[in-house]
Amino acid sequence: MVKQRKKSGNKLVAGMQIRNEAHRYLTEILTHLNQWVDEIVIIDDNSTDNSREICRSFDKVSRIIELKKNTFEFEYELRKNLWEEVKKSDPDWILIIDADEVFEDKMISQIRSLIDQTEYDWVGFRLYDFWGSKTHYRSDNYWRAHNHHDPILVRYIDGLPEIWKEYPVHTGRYPLTYFTALTGMKSDIRIKHYGWAGDEKERLRKYHRYMASDSQGIYGSLGQYQSILDKNPHLIEWKD
Repeated sequence: MVKQRKKSGNKLVAGMQIRNEAHRYLTEILTHLNQWVDEIVIIDDNSTDNSREICRSFDKVSRIIELKKNTFEFEYELRKNLWEEVKKSDPDWILIIDADEVFEDKMISQIRSLIDQTEYDWVGFRLYDFWGSKTHYRSDNYWRAHNHHDPILVRYIDGLPEIWKEYPVHTGRYPLTYFTALTGMKSDIRIKHYGWAGDEKERLRKYHRYMASDSQGIYGSLGQYQSILDKNPHLIEWKD
């Protein structure tokens, strides 16, 4: 049966892929999510720490799909796999979120007004790349996701054709058709992205990973990759 747009009672299912996140931000992110989503589906990309045990401690985590080998270098396959697993939970709305992203607290009180309506089918948010700490975010020509709204929360439309960027990196969270065929809205709720908030060694590992996956800058920007090595990036203090 084709799902109908509903003004109330919408089910929100979050999907997250993880790999060895136990000592990073996983507990913080799941603690926040657990307050305002209806269900959480996890794909574990062959973690060797206790990430899965942390996930199981949250009552909204309904399923953990355990992969037997690391597939991170095939981002398209991993993203599409997560999308398909979330769909199995019969969602009205889907949130694909990374294990180092957390919404502002006002999402807890505003989520129902965002999804319990029939006027639009996706919600865009501004994402702030925290750099070297959880107090400052980076802002320059290469790091400016916070200057525009990315569609991060979507209504699941059964039967809508699904076309993906079949890239090894920068695949995107959702099928492209969700944003070319549907109407959305922009929210003033911000997202804190802690993926670059660790130490220099962690950022260097990410740099080498990008260069190994996209050494010619075909799927992303070589300039941005090189900017990861900047010793004095332009940082702005986060204000609640």
